[in-house]
Amino acid sequence: MGIIEALVFASERPIREDDIKKVLPAVKPKDIREALQDLIEIHDKNSGGMYITQVAGGYQFRTRAEFSQYIRSLLEIKPKRLSRAAMETLSIVAYRQPVTRQDIERLRGVDSGGVLKLLLDRKLLKIMGKQDIPGKPLIYGTTKEFLETFGLKDLTSLPSLKEMNELFDEGEIEQQTSLLFGDEDTQTE
Repeated sequence: MGIIEALVFASERPIREDDIKKVLPAVKPKDIREALQDLIEIHDKNSGGMYITQVAGGYQFRTRAEFSQYIRSLLEIKPKRLSRAAMETLSIVAYRQPVTRQDIERLRGVDSGGVLKLLLDRKLLKIMGKQDIPGKPLIYGTTKEFLETFGLKDLTSLPSLKEMNELFDEGEIEQQTSLLFGDEDTQTE
């Protein structure tokens, strides 16, 4: 179990069970899965500064949200926040992907080119290809970085639209994005 914990810790991205199997070919996949679940439980019970979670198709150490301000201070990270427009656009893409810019703009009612560029630059969205219609518009979808940023195992982990409305009503979405990106609003439209 110590080796698997070290592999999770050393990996820059969420490490998949298959990646662990490559390093430990003699270990059965079932044993790898059980070790990962044991590590998750151990770190949850420990209530220290870090925990292991399943995110973006793999496993990753994460620091607890309550310590984010100290980490930003130590690493001198200038916080960035997603604007409401960026969150709207990201939500549309996440729930309706693959989606074109025209689809996004029809739903939002405003030009979304700048917001799409911001989300592409932050690697939260990617261009998945071109739609096979006249003009061949680009098709957008979310990335693994999107899953990592929002702590999602996969797209099925997205909250339902009802849950999203409740989170917006309770102000939890703003609080969550503030923890993830800080307090600055980088894009207003």
